[in-house]
Amino acid sequence: MAERPEDLNLPNAVITRIIKEALPDGVNISKEARSAISRAASVFVLYATSCANNFAMKGKRKTLNAGDVLSAMEEMEFQRFVAPLKESLEVYRREQKGKKEARKDKDKKADSEEQDKSREEDNDDDDERMEEEEPNDEEEVDN
Repeated sequence: MAERPEDLNLPNAVITRIIKEALPDGVNISKEARSAISRAASVFVLYATSCANNFAMKGKRKTLNAGDVLSAMEEMEFQRFVAPLKESLEVYRREQKGKKEARKDKDKKADSEEQDKSREEDNDDDDERMEEEEPNDEEEVDN
């Protein structure tokens, strides 16, 4: 666990980027306001994590999952965020599935190429052996 409360704050660069993306161009924010938003975001994350952890404990699990977070959002009365979170979760899962399938395809292709290369090497070895085994006209000796 964190030794100091400040250790639990989100990184300032992340908070600044989120704030800039949320505000229209040309709007500035004071250091005090940025600090307050940072602390509020950190408190929110800690509270959401604590609520999600309660759902995991009820399920006799030590690992929080997406369902725990969604349930926590409802318990914290943030129902309006549940639908967008579910949509984001589905997008994330589709992306991960696509990456996994791409990795599988890449591995299959690599395996196939290795097998082809191995076959070619085996064929080359067979050709060399056959050349060695063929009688050579110069070496023929009459008895």
